[in-house]
Amino acid sequence: MIAELVFFDLPKSTTRSQALELYRKTADAWLENPDLVQKYYFFDEGAAIGGGVYIWETREDALRWHGEEYKRRVVALYGSAPRIQIMDVLLHVNPKLGIKNEY
Repeated sequence: MIAELVFFDLPKSTTRSQALELYRKTADAWLENPDLVQKYYFFDEGAAIGGGVYIWETREDALRWHGEEYKRRVVALYGSAPRIQIMDVLLHVNPKLGIKNEY
């Protein structure tokens, strides 16, 4: 299992509602992605940073979907290049379901 963190800078004046509107433009495409396990969009208004947390089955999936074409789309939509960090998931805890999984 892979966790991928993607950060990008937004204009300093971006509000929460503006960020949400931008995110809505891509949510349906990610919903249809056959390799994506989960995605969380995030936003820090004070720091003007947006991005997402992606959960993938494999590192290859993350790399396939976040190549040069993806990076160009991020620049076009958000105005800055993404900073991407890919990490191995070692342990997952979901207290609501009472599960703990090691990978």
